[in-house]
Amino acid sequence: MPWYTLVVLAVAAERVAELLVARRNAAWTLARAGVEHGRGHYPVMVALHTGLLACCLLEPVLADRPFLPALGWPMLALAVLAQALRWWCITTLGPYWNTRVIVVPGARLVGAGPYRFLRHPNYVAVVVEIAALPLVHSAWLTATVFTVANAVLLTVRIRCENAALTQAVPA
Repeated sequence: MPWYTLVVLAVAAERVAELLVARRNAAWTLARAGVEHGRGHYPVMVALHTGLLACCLLEPVLADRPFLPALGWPMLALAVLAQALRWWCITTLGPYWNTRVIVVPGARLVGAGPYRFLRHPNYVAVVVEIAALPLVHSAWLTATVFTVANAVLLTVRIRCENAALTQAVPA
């Protein structure tokens, strides 16, 4: 369990790094007349991701979940790959990437990096991570509950993002 705690804390530190990048990028986009959309779901998203990390640590202890190497190692690999995809998205979007939905009117859609293949590759990373990270230490209840909650949230989030991009980005 100590090494798993370090893995979850590393993901938490990565989240802090994301928030720092997002804050810098928000200032950049807002200075260019960026418009924020979907403020109402943002606190829910923060609560979901914070709760995920807490439950990743709590469930293995409270429910006495074992580390199962045949499950844990592949899930750790998926969680690491999800982080790599997330940072590929962040670096590809550059100053346009954010944890909030902020769109600069008239900006063009990015069609490089993972955006050549998918419209929302960052959410692939989120889905994989939410399922895989808890399963590294057999926290199947956390994986299930947060995967379902995330599916509901992503329905709202992607609809919001698509509407914002449609309004602001030239065809």
